[in-house]
Amino acid sequence: MSPTAGVDLGLHQLQNTLYVMTQGAYLHIDHETLKIEVEKATAMQVPVHHLSGVVCFGNVMVSPEALSRCAEEGRSVVFLSRSGRFRGRIVGPASGNVLLRRAQHKALDSPEQTLAIARNIVAAKIQNSRQVVLRAARETKNTETQAALRLQSEAMAQTLARLPRITDVEVLRGAEGEAALGYFSVFNHFILEDTQTFRFNGRNRRPPRDPVNAVISFVYALLVGDCVAALEGVGLDPQIGYLHALRPGRPALALDVVEELRSPIADRLALTLINRKQLTKDDFEERVGGGVVLNDKGRKTVVIAYQKRKQEEIRHEVLDRSILAGLIPHVQARLLARHLRGDMDTYLPYLTQ
Repeated sequence: MSPTAGVDLGLHQLQNTLYVMTQGAYLHIDHETLKIEVEKATAMQVPVHHLSGVVCFGNVMVSPEALSRCAEEGRSVVFLSRSGRFRGRIVGPASGNVLLRRAQHKALDSPEQTLAIARNIVAAKIQNSRQVVLRAARETKNTETQAALRLQSEAMAQTLARLPRITDVEVLRGAEGEAALGYFSVFNHFILEDTQTFRFNGRNRRPPRDPVNAVISFVYALLVGDCVAALEGVGLDPQIGYLHALRPGRPALALDVVEELRSPIADRLALTLINRKQLTKDDFEERVGGGVVLNDKGRKTVVIAYQKRKQEEIRHEVLDRSILAGLIPHVQARLLARHLRGDMDTYLPYLTQ
């Protein structure tokens, strides 16, 4: 019997998240709508009940009434820097069963269960990243590039084969880091257009030092926000994770879930925008100190594409059917909750084909 047989995950629609990027915008409640004003002129009005959350970039102001209304009705308000770095999040009272959070903490106190959850997350991340590498190897006509990609896919397969024998979370983190380093060592082969502007020489952040890293970091920030919301939606604490170490203010569990989704959702979106020339060098700006970030136009392009991507159907192997891509974090949150409650023997991560 399937571990999800007979289970109604309650996922029938994907409500919209409002992303506000216009600097100086002011959001406030007007009857049953959220009104967005720019220089005292109405730019947009959205029925409050149509929104699942609001994400504000940079200098965006939200009225106390709007914050209170959103929190009371379970709509999160997230504040990011202009470049997409997380600053804070306002939510209402904690939801979910207190017994679930107790089970979440008990799992963290169990080295065996912590390792089992973390191992499945790492295995999914490596497998999903490997699928991206194999897909690129199939599609390239350059024999040298194909050889390099197939060599890397084999190295990742060997790392996957080692995972069941790892008995320590720190060693597991090392294997995950090794696989990520190898994956990003061939990432430049995925970039097919304007290879001068979008030359990739390795992963870097805080701040990103090139356009490719700027796009990846920005999409990752959006994905982290969605994973935090999904976890809180089922009553889990986003800060109590199993793969990522606990630090004050760090959404460790959300970062755990993001690991499974980086390659199939975030990286593929970034590569699509680059290879379809939807992003160009004019969508970026350099900051003092050598950092590179998306400008207003670039951020808008990415956010629109990200929202469209969330509305696309994607195959979920555990559910054995296709669902909206934007629902995947919510499905994973529910699967993790079921495991922690004892309804499933293991946590089943998201795997792509």
